[in-house]
Amino acid sequence: MTTPSKISSRTRSRLLAAAASVAIAGSIGLGAAVSGTVPVFAEAVRVEAPQAPGFADVVSKVSPAVVSVRVKAKIEAASDDGSQMFGGNGLENLPRDHPLYRFFRDFRGDQDRKSPRFGRRDQEPRVTAQGSGFFISEDGYLVTNNHVVENGVAFTVLMDDGRELDAKLIGTDPRTDLAVLKVDGDKKFTYVSFADDSKVRVGDWVVAVGNPFGLGGTVTAGIVSARGRDIGAGPYDDFIQIDAAVNRGNSGGPAFNLNGEVVGINTAIFSPSGGNVGIAFAIPASTAQEVVNDLIKDGSVSRGWLGVEIQPVTKDIADSLGLSNEKGALVSNAQDDGPGKKAGIKAGDIITTVDGKEVSSPRELARLIGAMQPGKAVDVQLWRNGKSETVKLTLGELPGGDKQASATQSGPIEPGSLDDMGLTVTRADDGKGLVVTDVDPGSDAADRGIQAGDVITAINSMEVNGSQDVEKALSDAAKSGRNAVLFQISRNDSNRFVALPLQQG
Repeated sequence: MTTPSKISSRTRSRLLAAAASVAIAGSIGLGAAVSGTVPVFAEAVRVEAPQAPGFADVVSKVSPAVVSVRVKAKIEAASDDGSQMFGGNGLENLPRDHPLYRFFRDFRGDQDRKSPRFGRRDQEPRVTAQGSGFFISEDGYLVTNNHVVENGVAFTVLMDDGRELDAKLIGTDPRTDLAVLKVDGDKKFTYVSFADDSKVRVGDWVVAVGNPFGLGGTVTAGIVSARGRDIGAGPYDDFIQIDAAVNRGNSGGPAFNLNGEVVGINTAIFSPSGGNVGIAFAIPASTAQEVVNDLIKDGSVSRGWLGVEIQPVTKDIADSLGLSNEKGALVSNAQDDGPGKKAGIKAGDIITTVDGKEVSSPRELARLIGAMQPGKAVDVQLWRNGKSETVKLTLGELPGGDKQASATQSGPIEPGSLDDMGLTVTRADDGKGLVVTDVDPGSDAADRGIQAGDVITAINSMEVNGSQDVEKALSDAAKSGRNAVLFQISRNDSNRFVALPLQQG
Protein backbone atom coordinates (compact mmCIF):
# COMPACT_ATOMS: atom_id res chain seq x y z
CA MET A 1 0.00 0.00 0.00
CA THR A 2 1.35 3.27 -1.02
CA THR A 3 1.32 6.07 1.53
CA PRO A 4 0.96 9.78 0.75
CA SER A 5 4.47 10.36 1.87
CA LYS A 6 5.68 8.00 -0.77
CA ILE A 7 3.94 9.71 -3.70
CA SER A 8 6.62 10.95 -6.06
CA SER A 9 7.02 14.66 -6.80
CA ARG A 10 6.22 14.05 -10.48
CA THR A 11 2.93 12.35 -9.59
CA ARG A 12 2.10 15.16 -7.22
CA SER A 13 2.62 17.71 -9.98
CA ARG A 14 0.34 15.84 -12.34
CA LEU A 15 -2.42 15.66 -9.72
CA LEU A 16 -2.16 19.36 -9.00
CA ALA A 17 -2.39 20.22 -12.71
CA ALA A 18 -5.43 17.99 -13.13
CA ALA A 19 -7.10 19.58 -10.14
CA ALA A 20 -6.45 23.03 -11.56
CA SER A 21 -7.94 21.99 -14.88
CA VAL A 22 -11.03 20.68 -13.17
CA ALA A 23 -11.38 23.88 -11.19
CA ILE A 24 -11.07 26.09 -14.31
CA ALA A 25 -13.46 23.93 -16.29
CA GLY A 26 -15.86 23.93 -13.40
CA SER A 27 -15.80 27.68 -13.07
CA ILE A 28 -16.40 28.11 -16.82
CA GLY A 29 -19.19 25.63 -16.75
CA LEU A 30 -20.69 27.34 -13.78
CA GLY A 31 -20.51 30.76 -15.41
CA ALA A 32 -22.18 29.47 -18.55
CA ALA A 33 -24.82 27.74 -16.51
CA VAL A 34 -25.55 30.87 -14.52
CA SER A 35 -25.69 33.25 -17.49
CA GLY A 36 -27.08 30.84 -19.99
CA THR A 37 -24.89 32.39 -22.76
CA VAL A 38 -21.70 31.61 -24.62
CA PRO A 39 -19.08 34.50 -24.71
CA VAL A 40 -18.65 36.17 -28.15
CA PHE A 41 -15.55 38.22 -29.06
CA ALA A 42 -15.97 41.51 -31.05
CA GLU A 43 -14.52 41.61 -34.57
CA ALA A 44 -11.62 43.94 -35.44
CA VAL A 45 -12.59 47.16 -37.25
CA ARG A 46 -12.25 46.95 -41.04
CA VAL A 47 -13.17 49.66 -43.53
CA GLU A 48 -13.93 48.70 -47.11
CA ALA A 49 -12.69 51.85 -48.88
CA PRO A 50 -11.48 52.27 -52.47
CA GLN A 51 -7.71 52.05 -52.66
CA ALA A 52 -5.79 54.93 -54.27
CA PRO A 53 -4.08 53.88 -57.50
CA GLY A 54 -0.32 53.65 -57.53
CA PHE A 55 1.97 55.39 -59.99
CA ALA A 56 4.09 52.43 -61.06
CA ASP A 57 2.29 51.91 -64.38
CA VAL A 58 2.67 55.55 -65.34
CA VAL A 59 6.31 55.68 -64.31
CA SER A 60 7.25 52.51 -66.22
CA LYS A 61 5.81 53.98 -69.41
CA VAL A 62 7.23 57.52 -69.22
CA SER A 63 10.65 56.95 -67.63
CA PRO A 64 12.43 56.02 -70.89
CA ALA A 65 11.46 59.43 -72.28
CA VAL A 66 13.00 61.38 -69.37
CA VAL A 67 16.72 62.13 -69.46
CA SER A 68 19.43 63.87 -67.51
CA VAL A 69 21.06 66.85 -69.27
CA ARG A 70 24.69 67.66 -68.59
CA VAL A 71 26.07 70.97 -69.80
CA LYS A 72 29.68 71.89 -70.31
CA ALA A 73 30.99 75.43 -70.47
CA LYS A 74 34.45 76.91 -70.90
CA ILE A 75 36.03 78.14 -67.67
CA GLU A 76 38.45 81.02 -67.81
CA ALA A 77 42.01 80.00 -67.06
CA ALA A 78 43.26 80.83 -63.60
CA SER A 79 45.51 83.87 -63.34
CA ASP A 80 49.20 83.10 -63.64
CA ASP A 81 50.34 86.08 -61.58
CA GLY A 82 50.20 84.25 -58.29
CA SER A 83 46.90 85.68 -57.18
CA GLN A 84 45.34 82.24 -56.73
CA MET A 85 48.25 81.12 -54.60
CA PHE A 86 48.22 84.33 -52.62
CA GLY A 87 44.50 84.00 -52.01
CA GLY A 88 43.66 87.26 -53.72
CA ASN A 89 44.52 89.25 -50.59
CA GLY A 90 46.76 91.80 -52.26
CA LEU A 91 50.08 89.96 -51.89
CA GLU A 92 50.26 89.58 -55.67
CA ASN A 93 50.64 93.37 -55.82
CA LEU A 94 53.75 93.44 -53.66
CA PRO A 95 56.93 94.92 -55.17
CA ARG A 96 58.94 92.35 -57.10
CA ASP A 97 61.90 92.75 -54.75
CA HIS A 98 59.79 92.25 -51.62
CA PRO A 99 60.90 89.18 -49.58
CA LEU A 100 57.35 87.85 -49.31
CA TYR A 101 56.85 88.13 -53.08
CA ARG A 102 60.05 86.22 -53.76
CA PHE A 103 59.09 83.60 -51.17
CA PHE A 104 55.66 82.92 -52.68
CA ARG A 105 57.09 83.06 -56.21
CA ASP A 106 59.73 80.49 -55.36
CA PHE A 107 57.22 78.35 -53.44
CA ARG A 108 54.75 78.42 -56.31
CA GLY A 109 57.42 77.61 -58.86
CA ASP A 110 58.58 74.65 -56.79
CA GLN A 111 55.03 73.36 -56.52
CA ASP A 112 54.56 73.82 -60.27
CA ARG A 113 57.36 71.34 -60.87
CA LYS A 114 55.86 68.84 -58.45
CA SER A 115 52.18 69.03 -59.32
CA PRO A 116 50.23 70.17 -62.37
CA ARG A 117 47.58 71.51 -60.02
CA PHE A 118 49.68 74.62 -59.53
CA GLY A 119 50.44 75.14 -63.21
CA ARG A 120 48.40 76.94 -65.86
CA ARG A 121 44.94 75.49 -66.16
CA ASP A 122 43.69 74.56 -69.58
CA GLN A 123 40.45 75.87 -70.97
CA GLU A 124 38.78 72.56 -71.81
CA PRO A 125 35.01 72.67 -71.26
CA ARG A 126 33.88 71.20 -67.97
CA VAL A 127 30.48 70.24 -66.58
CA THR A 128 28.95 73.36 -65.08
CA ALA A 129 25.24 72.48 -64.96
CA GLN A 130 23.02 69.44 -64.72
CA GLY A 131 19.28 69.29 -65.13
CA SER A 132 16.52 67.18 -66.60
CA GLY A 133 14.65 66.98 -69.88
CA PHE A 134 12.28 64.80 -71.89
CA PHE A 135 11.81 63.66 -75.47
CA ILE A 136 8.85 65.04 -77.40
CA SER A 137 9.48 63.21 -80.69
CA GLU A 138 10.80 59.84 -81.79
CA ASP A 139 13.55 61.49 -83.84
CA GLY A 140 15.25 62.98 -80.79
CA TYR A 141 13.92 66.47 -80.02
CA LEU A 142 13.85 67.10 -76.29
CA VAL A 143 12.79 69.93 -74.00
CA THR A 144 14.56 71.40 -70.98
CA ASN A 145 14.98 74.80 -69.27
CA ASN A 146 16.91 77.69 -70.75
CA HIS A 147 18.69 78.24 -67.43
CA VAL A 148 20.01 74.66 -67.60
CA VAL A 149 21.71 75.09 -71.00
CA GLU A 150 22.58 78.78 -70.71
CA ASN A 151 26.21 79.54 -71.65
CA GLY A 152 26.81 75.89 -72.53
CA VAL A 153 29.12 74.85 -75.37
CA ALA A 154 28.59 71.08 -75.20
CA PHE A 155 25.60 69.02 -74.16
CA THR A 156 25.28 65.37 -73.13
CA VAL A 157 22.08 63.45 -72.55
CA LEU A 158 22.08 60.52 -70.12
CA MET A 159 19.35 58.08 -71.05
CA ASP A 160 17.21 56.02 -68.70
CA ASP A 161 19.07 52.87 -69.82
CA GLY A 162 22.48 54.38 -69.01
CA ARG A 163 23.52 55.42 -72.52
CA GLU A 164 25.21 58.79 -72.99
CA LEU A 165 24.46 60.68 -76.21
CA ASP A 166 25.69 64.01 -77.51
CA ALA A 167 23.06 66.66 -78.17
CA LYS A 168 23.01 69.95 -80.04
CA LEU A 169 21.17 73.12 -79.08
CA ILE A 170 18.29 73.97 -81.41
CA GLY A 171 17.03 77.14 -79.74
CA THR A 172 16.23 78.92 -76.49
CA ASP A 173 13.59 81.33 -75.21
CA PRO A 174 14.77 83.15 -72.06
CA ARG A 175 11.40 84.89 -71.61
CA THR A 176 9.71 81.55 -70.81
CA ASP A 177 12.89 79.75 -69.69
CA LEU A 178 12.56 77.00 -72.31
CA ALA A 179 15.10 75.34 -74.59
CA VAL A 180 15.11 72.57 -77.20
CA LEU A 181 17.95 70.09 -77.80
CA LYS A 182 18.31 67.46 -80.53
CA VAL A 183 19.85 64.01 -80.16
CA ASP A 184 20.74 61.92 -83.21
CA GLY A 185 20.53 58.14 -82.86
CA ASP A 186 20.02 54.97 -84.84
CA LYS A 187 16.94 53.96 -82.89
CA LYS A 188 13.65 55.71 -82.36
CA PHE A 189 13.30 57.40 -79.00
CA THR A 190 10.46 56.89 -76.56
CA TYR A 191 8.68 60.22 -76.26
CA VAL A 192 5.77 61.81 -74.42
CA SER A 193 3.08 64.29 -75.43
CA PHE A 194 1.74 67.48 -73.89
CA ALA A 195 -1.57 67.47 -72.03
CA ASP A 196 -4.43 69.89 -72.44
CA ASP A 197 -3.59 71.90 -69.32
CA SER A 198 -6.88 73.80 -69.49
CA LYS A 199 -8.40 70.65 -67.99
CA VAL A 200 -5.91 70.50 -65.12
CA ARG A 201 -7.64 71.19 -61.82
CA VAL A 202 -6.35 72.10 -58.39
CA GLY A 203 -6.14 68.81 -56.50
CA ASP A 204 -5.25 66.63 -59.50
CA TRP A 205 -2.42 64.14 -59.09
CA VAL A 206 0.93 64.88 -60.73
CA VAL A 207 4.08 62.76 -60.99
CA ALA A 208 7.43 64.56 -61.31
CA VAL A 209 10.29 62.66 -62.93
CA GLY A 210 13.80 64.07 -63.06
CA ASN A 211 17.39 63.95 -61.88
CA PRO A 212 17.68 65.79 -58.55
CA PHE A 213 21.20 66.22 -57.19
CA GLY A 214 22.58 64.04 -60.00
CA LEU A 215 21.23 60.90 -58.36
CA GLY A 216 19.70 59.55 -61.57
CA GLY A 217 16.06 58.99 -62.47
CA THR A 218 13.91 59.88 -59.46
CA VAL A 219 10.12 59.94 -59.14
CA THR A 220 8.02 62.02 -56.75
CA ALA A 221 4.27 62.54 -56.62
CA GLY A 222 1.94 65.25 -55.36
CA ILE A 223 -1.04 67.34 -56.38
CA VAL A 224 -1.67 70.57 -58.23
CA SER A 225 -1.70 73.19 -55.47
CA ALA A 226 -2.65 76.27 -57.50
CA ARG A 227 -2.78 77.71 -61.00
CA GLY A 228 -1.85 81.03 -62.59
CA ARG A 229 1.02 81.80 -60.23
CA ASP A 230 3.10 84.91 -60.93
CA ILE A 231 6.53 84.60 -59.30
CA GLY A 232 8.21 87.52 -61.07
CA ALA A 233 10.30 85.29 -63.30
CA GLY A 234 9.22 86.97 -66.54
CA PRO A 235 6.51 88.84 -68.42
CA TYR A 236 4.57 85.67 -69.23
CA ASP A 237 4.39 84.09 -65.76
CA ASP A 238 1.48 81.67 -65.52
CA PHE A 239 2.93 78.83 -63.48
CA ILE A 240 1.24 75.70 -62.18
CA GLN A 241 2.13 75.21 -58.52
CA ILE A 242 2.62 71.63 -57.36
CA ASP A 243 3.62 70.07 -54.05
CA ALA A 244 5.60 67.12 -55.43
CA ALA A 245 9.18 67.12 -54.15
CA VAL A 246 11.23 69.09 -56.69
CA ASN A 247 14.88 69.90 -56.02
CA ARG A 248 17.96 71.18 -57.82
CA GLY A 249 18.51 69.03 -60.88
CA ASN A 250 14.77 68.61 -61.48
CA SER A 251 14.81 71.76 -63.64
CA GLY A 252 13.54 70.98 -67.13
CA GLY A 253 11.93 67.74 -66.04
CA PRO A 254 8.27 66.93 -66.71
CA ALA A 255 5.28 66.77 -64.37
CA PHE A 256 2.87 64.10 -65.65
CA ASN A 257 -0.80 63.47 -65.14
CA LEU A 258 -2.00 59.91 -64.54
CA ASN A 259 -2.37 59.41 -68.31
CA GLY A 260 1.37 59.93 -68.79
CA GLU A 261 0.93 63.34 -70.44
CA VAL A 262 3.09 66.35 -69.59
CA VAL A 263 1.03 68.98 -67.77
CA GLY A 264 4.01 71.18 -66.93
CA ILE A 265 7.79 71.59 -66.97
CA ASN A 266 9.39 71.93 -63.54
CA THR A 267 11.26 75.22 -63.49
CA ALA A 268 11.47 76.86 -60.08
CA ILE A 269 10.95 76.16 -56.39
CA PHE A 270 10.25 78.33 -53.37
CA SER A 271 12.95 77.36 -50.92
CA PRO A 272 14.18 79.49 -48.00
CA SER A 273 16.59 76.68 -47.09
CA GLY A 274 17.69 75.61 -50.58
CA GLY A 275 15.82 72.29 -50.38
CA ASN A 276 12.31 71.15 -51.13
CA VAL A 277 9.53 72.63 -49.00
CA GLY A 278 6.64 71.46 -51.14
CA ILE A 279 6.21 74.55 -53.33
CA ALA A 280 7.33 74.04 -56.93
CA PHE A 281 6.39 75.83 -60.13
CA ALA A 282 5.92 74.32 -63.59
CA ILE A 283 5.52 75.99 -66.98
CA PRO A 284 2.07 74.99 -68.32
CA ALA A 285 1.99 72.55 -71.21
CA SER A 286 0.10 74.97 -73.47
CA THR A 287 2.80 77.63 -73.12
CA ALA A 288 5.59 75.11 -73.60
CA GLN A 289 4.04 73.56 -76.68
CA GLU A 290 3.71 76.89 -78.49
CA VAL A 291 7.26 77.93 -77.68
CA VAL A 292 8.77 74.54 -78.48
CA ASN A 293 7.07 74.40 -81.88
CA ASP A 294 8.54 77.82 -82.75
CA LEU A 295 12.01 76.82 -81.56
CA ILE A 296 12.01 73.64 -83.63
CA LYS A 297 10.76 75.49 -86.69
CA ASP A 298 12.82 78.70 -86.53
CA GLY A 299 15.26 78.35 -83.63
CA SER A 300 13.66 81.40 -81.99
CA VAL A 301 10.25 82.71 -80.91
CA SER A 302 8.39 85.54 -82.64
CA ARG A 303 5.86 87.40 -80.50
CA GLY A 304 3.27 90.04 -81.19
CA TRP A 305 3.98 93.59 -79.99
CA LEU A 306 1.48 96.28 -79.05
CA GLY A 307 4.01 98.95 -78.10
CA VAL A 308 2.46 100.21 -74.87
CA GLU A 309 3.62 100.40 -71.27
CA ILE A 310 0.95 99.19 -68.84
CA GLN A 311 0.15 99.01 -65.15
CA PRO A 312 -2.57 97.37 -62.99
CA VAL A 313 -5.99 98.91 -62.44
CA THR A 314 -6.40 99.45 -58.69
CA LYS A 315 -9.69 100.14 -56.93
CA ASP A 316 -8.83 103.83 -56.64
CA ILE A 317 -7.98 104.03 -60.35
CA ALA A 318 -11.21 102.23 -61.28
CA ASP A 319 -13.19 104.67 -59.11
CA SER A 320 -11.46 107.66 -60.65
CA LEU A 321 -12.35 106.52 -64.18
CA GLY A 322 -15.88 105.33 -63.48
CA LEU A 323 -15.13 101.62 -63.92
CA SER A 324 -17.29 99.10 -62.10
CA ASN A 325 -14.41 96.66 -61.48
CA GLU A 326 -10.64 96.55 -61.24
CA LYS A 327 -10.00 94.52 -64.40
CA GLY A 328 -7.99 95.59 -67.40
CA ALA A 329 -4.57 97.06 -68.14
CA LEU A 330 -3.99 100.81 -67.79
CA VAL A 331 -1.81 102.31 -70.53
CA SER A 332 0.82 104.48 -68.88
CA ASN A 333 2.60 105.26 -72.14
CA ALA A 334 2.18 104.52 -75.84
CA GLN A 335 5.57 104.21 -77.55
CA ASP A 336 6.12 106.47 -80.55
CA ASP A 337 6.97 103.70 -83.02
CA GLY A 338 4.51 101.15 -81.63
CA PRO A 339 1.37 99.81 -83.34
CA GLY A 340 -0.75 100.95 -80.40
CA LYS A 341 0.05 104.64 -80.76
CA LYS A 342 -0.36 104.50 -84.53
CA ALA A 343 -3.87 103.09 -83.97
CA GLY A 344 -4.74 105.90 -81.52
CA ILE A 345 -4.13 104.22 -78.15
CA LYS A 346 -2.87 106.78 -75.64
CA ALA A 347 -1.88 107.10 -72.00
CA GLY A 348 -4.88 106.82 -69.69
CA ASP A 349 -6.73 104.27 -71.82
CA ILE A 350 -7.66 100.99 -70.16
CA ILE A 351 -7.44 97.92 -72.40
CA THR A 352 -10.32 95.61 -71.49
CA THR A 353 -10.44 93.01 -74.29
CA VAL A 354 -8.33 91.82 -77.23
CA ASP A 355 -10.18 90.03 -80.03
CA GLY A 356 -13.06 89.39 -77.65
CA LYS A 357 -10.85 87.86 -74.94
CA GLU A 358 -11.13 89.57 -71.57
CA VAL A 359 -8.02 91.27 -70.20
CA SER A 360 -8.10 90.82 -66.43
CA SER A 361 -4.64 92.24 -65.71
CA PRO A 362 -1.46 93.56 -67.36
CA ARG A 363 0.01 90.08 -67.13
CA GLU A 364 -2.98 88.66 -69.02
CA LEU A 365 -2.57 91.29 -71.74
CA ALA A 366 1.13 90.46 -72.10
CA ARG A 367 0.31 86.77 -72.48
CA LEU A 368 -2.46 87.37 -74.99
CA ILE A 369 -0.38 89.65 -77.22
CA GLY A 370 2.78 87.54 -76.82
CA ALA A 371 0.94 84.41 -77.97
CA MET A 372 -0.08 86.11 -81.24
CA GLN A 373 2.03 86.29 -84.35
CA PRO A 374 3.43 89.59 -85.64
CA GLY A 375 1.31 90.95 -88.47
CA LYS A 376 -1.96 89.69 -86.99
CA ALA A 377 -4.89 92.13 -87.16
CA VAL A 378 -6.67 92.49 -83.81
CA ASP A 379 -9.54 94.45 -82.26
CA VAL A 380 -8.62 96.17 -79.01
CA GLN A 381 -11.44 97.40 -76.78
CA LEU A 382 -10.64 100.40 -74.57
CA TRP A 383 -12.27 102.27 -71.71
CA ARG A 384 -11.79 105.97 -72.46
CA ASN A 385 -13.56 109.06 -71.11
CA GLY A 386 -16.19 106.99 -69.34
CA LYS A 387 -17.18 104.78 -72.29
CA SER A 388 -15.97 101.84 -74.38
CA GLU A 389 -14.23 102.27 -77.72
CA THR A 390 -12.72 99.77 -80.13
CA VAL A 391 -9.61 100.30 -82.24
CA LYS A 392 -8.26 98.03 -84.97
CA LEU A 393 -4.53 97.53 -85.39
CA THR A 394 -1.88 95.19 -86.76
CA LEU A 395 0.58 93.79 -84.26
CA GLY A 396 4.28 94.42 -84.70
CA GLU A 397 7.12 92.09 -83.68
CA LEU A 398 8.41 92.25 -80.12
CA PRO A 399 11.87 93.89 -80.17
CA GLY A 400 14.79 92.13 -78.58
CA GLY A 401 15.16 94.77 -75.86
CA ASP A 402 12.73 96.91 -73.93
CA LYS A 403 11.97 100.16 -75.74
CA GLN A 404 11.18 103.25 -73.72
CA ALA A 405 9.34 106.27 -75.09
CA SER A 406 10.47 109.74 -74.18
CA ALA A 407 8.39 111.52 -71.53
CA THR A 408 7.95 115.12 -70.53
CA GLN A 409 10.88 116.40 -68.50
CA SER A 410 10.50 118.51 -65.42
CA GLY A 411 11.55 122.06 -65.05
CA PRO A 412 10.00 125.89 -63.13
CA ILE A 413 1.63 127.53 -62.15
CA GLU A 414 1.27 129.07 -59.25
CA PRO A 415 2.55 127.33 -56.14
CA GLY A 416 -0.07 125.78 -53.86
CA SER A 417 -2.79 124.88 -56.38
CA LEU A 418 -2.81 121.27 -55.09
CA ASP A 419 -2.18 121.98 -51.41
CA ASP A 420 -5.36 120.17 -50.35
CA MET A 421 -3.91 116.98 -51.83
CA GLY A 422 -0.61 117.37 -50.05
CA LEU A 423 1.26 118.54 -53.15
CA THR A 424 3.19 121.73 -53.88
CA VAL A 425 3.71 122.23 -57.60
CA THR A 426 5.14 124.72 -60.06
CA ARG A 427 4.93 125.14 -63.81
CA ALA A 428 7.39 123.20 -65.94
CA ASP A 429 10.03 125.17 -67.85
CA ASP A 430 8.63 124.11 -71.18
CA GLY A 431 5.04 124.80 -70.06
CA LYS A 432 4.03 121.14 -70.29
CA GLY A 433 2.94 119.78 -66.96
CA LEU A 434 3.39 120.63 -63.29
CA VAL A 435 6.53 119.81 -61.37
CA VAL A 436 6.06 118.50 -57.81
CA THR A 437 8.35 120.52 -55.55
CA ASP A 438 7.17 119.17 -52.18
CA VAL A 439 4.98 116.35 -50.82
CA ASP A 440 3.28 116.34 -47.40
CA PRO A 441 4.65 113.18 -45.68
CA GLY A 442 1.22 112.45 -44.14
CA SER A 443 -0.76 112.75 -47.36
CA ASP A 444 -2.24 110.11 -49.65
CA ALA A 445 0.07 111.41 -52.35
CA ALA A 446 3.08 110.42 -50.24
CA ASP A 447 1.51 107.03 -49.43
CA ARG A 448 1.10 106.34 -53.14
CA GLY A 449 4.71 107.14 -53.92
CA ILE A 450 4.56 110.62 -55.46
CA GLN A 451 7.89 112.36 -54.96
CA ALA A 452 9.40 115.79 -55.41
CA GLY A 453 10.64 116.06 -58.97
CA ASP A 454 7.74 114.08 -60.44
CA VAL A 455 5.91 115.79 -63.30
CA ILE A 456 2.08 115.76 -63.34
CA THR A 457 1.23 115.71 -67.03
CA ALA A 458 -2.52 115.00 -66.87
CA ILE A 459 -5.42 114.66 -64.45
CA ASN A 460 -8.25 112.34 -65.53
CA SER A 461 -6.79 112.28 -69.06
CA MET A 462 -6.84 116.10 -69.27
CA GLU A 463 -3.49 117.80 -69.84
CA VAL A 464 -2.61 120.19 -67.02
CA ASN A 465 -0.28 123.12 -67.58
CA GLY A 466 -1.69 125.60 -65.08
CA SER A 467 -4.06 126.17 -62.17
CA GLN A 468 -7.11 126.56 -64.44
CA ASP A 469 -6.45 123.11 -65.95
CA VAL A 470 -6.24 121.58 -62.47
CA GLU A 471 -9.43 123.25 -61.23
CA LYS A 472 -11.37 122.15 -64.31
CA ALA A 473 -10.17 118.54 -64.07
CA LEU A 474 -11.10 118.33 -60.38
CA SER A 475 -14.45 120.06 -60.95
CA ASP A 476 -15.38 117.71 -63.81
CA ALA A 477 -14.50 114.68 -61.69
CA ALA A 478 -16.67 115.95 -58.81
CA LYS A 479 -19.62 116.63 -61.13
CA SER A 480 -19.33 113.07 -62.47
CA GLY A 481 -19.63 111.69 -58.93
CA ARG A 482 -16.08 110.32 -58.85
CA ASN A 483 -14.49 109.48 -55.51
CA ALA A 484 -10.96 109.83 -56.83
CA VAL A 485 -8.99 111.54 -59.58
CA LEU A 486 -6.29 109.98 -61.73
CA PHE A 487 -2.91 111.70 -61.93
CA GLN A 488 -0.54 110.85 -64.75
CA ILE A 489 3.01 111.08 -63.40
CA SER A 490 6.23 111.24 -65.40
CA ARG A 491 9.48 110.18 -63.76
CA ASN A 492 12.82 109.14 -65.26
CA ASP A 493 11.47 108.88 -68.81
CA SER A 494 8.58 106.62 -67.80
CA ASN A 495 4.91 107.19 -67.01
CA ARG A 496 2.57 105.80 -64.39
CA PHE A 497 -0.84 106.61 -62.96
CA VAL A 498 -1.75 107.38 -59.34
CA ALA A 499 -5.33 107.79 -58.02
CA LEU A 500 -5.90 110.29 -55.18
CA PRO A 501 -9.13 110.66 -53.19
CA LEU A 502 -11.17 113.57 -54.47
CA GLN A 503 -12.61 114.56 -51.10
CA GLN A 504 -9.24 116.03 -50.15
CA GLY A 505 -9.38 118.61 -52.96
